[in-house]
Parts: sequence; structure tokens; C-alpha cells
Amino acid sequence: METAKALSVPEVKQTNKTVGEEWTEVIEPKTNLLDLGLREVWRYRDLVMLFVRRDFVSTYKQTILGPIWFFIQPLLTTLTFIVIFGNVAQLSTDGLPMLAFYLAGVTVWNYFATTLTATSTVFTTNAQIFGKVYFPRLTMPLSIVISNLIRFGIQMALFLVVWLYYLLTDDAIQPNGYVLLTPVLVISMGLLSLGLGMIFSALTTKYRDLAMLLTFGIQLLMYATPVIYPISSIPEKYKWLVLANPMSSIVETFRFGFLGSGTFSWGYLGYSFVVTLVILLIGVITFNKVQKSFTDTV
Repeated sequence: METAKALSVPEVKQTNKTVGEEWTEVIEPKTNLLDLGLREVWRYRDLVMLFVRRDFVSTYKQTILGPIWFFIQPLLTTLTFIVIFGNVAQLSTDGLPMLAFYLAGVTVWNYFATTLTATSTVFTTNAQIFGKVYFPRLTMPLSIVISNLIRFGIQMALFLVVWLYYLLTDDAIQPNGYVLLTPVLVISMGLLSLGLGMIFSALTTKYRDLAMLLTFGIQLLMYATPVIYPISSIPEKYKWLVLANPMSSIVETFRFGFLGSGTFSWGYLGYSFVVTLVILLIGVITFNKVQKSFTDTV
């Protein structure tokens, strides 16, 4: 039987441990802020999957349409973009069918935005669970990344149906080998949203206003990302502002690979990966620092 024991002084371990018994887990303050504790998380992988199932089921548990909302939400968003930005504002889509163009951006953006929003409130929304029982705190944000990955897979299937339709009926769709970068792009989005989410989750333990600010900020960030417009339509003097956003090259690469039109650059994609790693590093440090004492402030 596994035993979890919190040690305050060395004598506690000596007097409570019976002969021949070995502790499988010792709960003690961590001094290394860069330690993710992945080995410990792996031991709790069943708990991670339990959280994944909870997040996936609870979202639409009492809805009439249930998981169908996974398809309805991106479709309604895409149709809204077609009407407002495609027909009214008449923004360029690089000659691509509007449905395929907007749905590609929406599919990618939804995974990033949903994961970031959910991860940013890990400490505040799960304070009661954290205060009652011990488990690696990282299991919670990781479960959010995985559960949203399932949602992304479902919405990706919807995009592929639309993509196949236009591939067979419209010569404007010209996919290329860069479509093979899709797993790399998904991993990059997951790590970026995880890093930013851990930063905000650490800060929201003291400053609750940041949760509302983040929700508003994500909406604004979408307009600074080529979700509703291609980078080619941006004036040269403003392009650097959009490309400074690490999500911009990810969205453009995804669209370029599947639809064959857009802006692709290994340099900008490499920049996105570097920024992602830096943000993830900062997120790990802040998350590990706050998790030791967040119950005192939440």
C-alpha cells in the first residue's frame, strides 16, 4: 500500500517508520522551481485521465444537444465571420473559399483560447480539492490541455470534412507537404496555452481581476492573430506587430499546409517555438512558486 507522509523534522520519519517499510512518496517543500515533477505526474496518470473525463463530461452533461455543441460552436462562429468580415467588411481570404478559410482559423484558435482560459483559473476553481487531498498540482492543468485536445480533434474532423469537399470541388485548395507540421503546431499551441495559463493561474490567486481581464484580452488577441484575415492583407509597416504574436505563424502555417495559400516562414515559426519555450519556462517557475502557499491566499 502506498503511503504519503509530510515530514517536518527528520525524527518524524525515524519514529513512525516501521522496520522494513519504505516510503513510496514523501511530501516536502520543493526548492527547485524548474522541477515539473513529471515522474510523479506519471504515477498519477490515472488521476489525470479522471480529470480529463470530468472536464469532458461535465461541460455538456445537462445540455440537450450534448457533444453536438462541439460542431455547432465553430460552425456558428465561422458563419458569423463569413457574414460580417467576408460579406460586409469584404476582407480578403487570399482567394480561398470563405468557409474553409475561416473554419481553419477558428479550429486552431478555439483550442488555444479554450485551453488558456480554463488553465488560468486552475487554483481558484479547484481550491477546495487542493485543500483536502494531496496530488501533483500539475495534473490539473495537464488534464485541461488533454481534454481540450479531444475537443480539438472533434472540431478538426469537422474541418477535414469541409476541406475534403472543397478539395474535390474547388481548384483553389492546394494542400502541400507542410500539412505534416500539424502535430508540431498542436503541441506548440498546447505548450503555449499551458505556459500562459500557469502564469495567470499563479497571479489570479492574489489578483482575481486578472481572470476577467484575460477573458477580454483573449478576444482582443484574436484580432491580432490572422484568424479572420491573411497576413498578406496587412500593410508592411504593421506586419511585424502581428507576427510578434507567436500564434500568428502557427495559424498561418496550418492554413498554408491545408489550403495552400498564406504566408509561411521557418524563421517566424522558429520564433514562435522559442517564445513558447520561454513562456513555458516562466510558467513553470511561477506555478511551482505559488503552489506551495496558494491555499493561504485563495
